Amino acid sequence: MASDGAAATPAKTSPKKANLLDPHSIKHLLDETISDVVKSKGYAEDTRLGNWKLAIGAAVIAIALLAQFYPKKFPQNREFLLGCIALYVVLNVVLLILSYTKEKDAIMFTHPPAGSFNSTGLVISSKLPRFSDMYTLTIASADPQSISANKTVHFTKSVTKWFTKEGVLVEGLFWKDVERLIDDYNSERKGK
Repeated sequence: MASDGAAATPAKTSPKKANLLDPHSIKHLLDETISDVVKSKGYAEDTRLGNWKLAIGAAVIAIALLAQFYPKKFPQNREFLLGCIALYVVLNVVLLILSYTKEKDAIMFTHPPAGSFNSTGLVISSKLPRFSDMYTLTIASADPQSISANKTVHFTKSVTKWFTKEGVLVEGLFWKDVERLIDDYNSERKGK
């Protein structure tokens, strides 16, 4: 976490490099860097949704293993297998619903910063459309219905502003843009 007077800056490590011909590589690198910036601003990652998805996925695997290695052979275990197949389908549908309704394009969910009066964390999402260099970063409240929720903020910029011709990320510029967007989100309350 950054000290009171000093702004957080990227750590001095080896330069981060992406294949400029692969938009997934570019988006992945930018998303990882965003996670570092957000954590440096005092926000802790909220992993509850990911943990739920892992637990449901483990239950799906356990059901599949149970159906496969059940001691009785097929004609005797028909009802048991039908129950396993039904449960397998239901849990996979639950996973899909979680992905489409809660997760969407989110790359990170956070808790509110420690010592903050804000009672909601952030939902950070990004988009880099196929065959486009325009990267959109959006910061919204994890609970938009909350009284302490701020308005959603976003920016759309070309990724060419943050990468050299060799594919090296110019982290300082990208950090400043992300920090500015987080500050815009946090100062939104003052404008209400």
